[in-house]
Amino acid sequence: MRETEYLLDPKVAGGILVLFGLLWIFLGHYLGKKAKNFEGFTVAGRNVGLALGSATVVATWITSNTTMLAPQFALQLGIWGMLAYSTASFGLFLFAPLAQRIQKLMPKGYTSGDFVRLRYGQKTWFVFLLISLFYSITWLISMGMAGGILLQALSGIPYAVGMSVILFVCVMYTLRGGLFAVIGTDFIQSLIILIGILGVGITVIITVPSREIYSNISETSPGLLYVLFPAAIIAIFNNMFFGIGEIVHSNVWWSRAFSIRKGLGGKAFVLGGLFWLPVPIAAGFIALAAHTLGININSPDMVGPLVASKVLGSTGSIVIFIIVFASLASSIDSLLAATVDLLTEDVYRKIYKPSSTDHELRKVSVWITLFLGILAWLVCLPRVGTLASVLFFAGPLVGSTIWPILTGLLWKKANAQGAMYGMLVGSIVGLYAYFTLGWYTASLIGTAVSMLVVLFCTWRRPAAFDWNQLDEQGASLEY
Repeated sequence: MRETEYLLDPKVAGGILVLFGLLWIFLGHYLGKKAKNFEGFTVAGRNVGLALGSATVVATWITSNTTMLAPQFALQLGIWGMLAYSTASFGLFLFAPLAQRIQKLMPKGYTSGDFVRLRYGQKTWFVFLLISLFYSITWLISMGMAGGILLQALSGIPYAVGMSVILFVCVMYTLRGGLFAVIGTDFIQSLIILIGILGVGITVIITVPSREIYSNISETSPGLLYVLFPAAIIAIFNNMFFGIGEIVHSNVWWSRAFSIRKGLGGKAFVLGGLFWLPVPIAAGFIALAAHTLGININSPDMVGPLVASKVLGSTGSIVIFIIVFASLASSIDSLLAATVDLLTEDVYRKIYKPSSTDHELRKVSVWITLFLGILAWLVCLPRVGTLASVLFFAGPLVGSTIWPILTGLLWKKANAQGAMYGMLVGSIVGLYAYFTLGWYTASLIGTAVSMLVVLFCTWRRPAAFDWNQLDEQGASLEY
């Protein structure tokens, strides 16, 4: 790699990695002591307050993809690209009322899989589970890749080494602490991320005047300033629906809806969305200064760390390293915990062994956490494309779940046939668009096709679902 990419001494990078790795493992072990039973491990006792609830929403949604893809979007798609990533906050705003609805319909629920199984039946649940697990692994891969890319770009530490260490740390403290550990560490990580990324963005603005950035882009890449840039406009809606699909379907967010104290779920997601909104804009702005600073970018997903390091020197490299490490940890732990819950609750207990004891479920969750970590590591070893191409491959799949979930939560007439075929057809057509039209179209097309299928099937054969069926504890729900 070029000398300009080795902006942080390997010993410094390794020291920070070890220091924060030990910190997260210690906090996970300490906070995990509160997980006295399976409910404590999976949904944190259903008693998370507003501050911790909002913090975990922010930290989980600020992934390494936010801090590295938002600059990439700006570099490739211009001003609209910088704003496109921020539209993912709409998913948090949309999920706010849904979180309230979920708590009301399923006061003792554990997973999004529980909802799909009870609402639409086993066949639709099976399709949903395949999509959720595929998405979860893809997300793990993209974040593992981001960790390896960061270390390699800043210090020359081999990609495989950096990726392996980060995954190891996150797996170790997640399997010990469950959602208690995840939410507790998220609070600290969210503070680090928000202060760090906004501070770097402000420093870039002060160091490189906006008029110089504008003048340079006008001369070298005027298309990036074009407000009717077609690819960028499509990317805005594609990213928005991808973000909505990620949140609406993923057990990462359902587990938070179940864990936050009753009546606070909606407020926590609104506050989380408001705090998250400026982060990708600040991160994206950093990339616009790249050419003005004379930085030669080989790989677009490295632009954020390289610009920060150019402006702040070794301090910038350290700051970006800590920010991305915190964002990686806050998202990987959340994803691991939520996926483990899905496999333990929906597959092991509901299908394989309904008579499982609390102790058995806790033991199984440990082995599943280890399995997922090893699987992600094996797939991450060969670096496969840029972060955008890897992450957005799952876009049409998660986009196809939006309408089945929304209509299932809000519309009695939605039927299982529409939900199942909506997910299947939307995913297939969206993937076709991914390979033939471009990754920035796939989520949008997959969502649109799924919507048409769901509405058509419901029009042909409307259901009459009884909401009480969602409460497996047998309590009567009033509306």
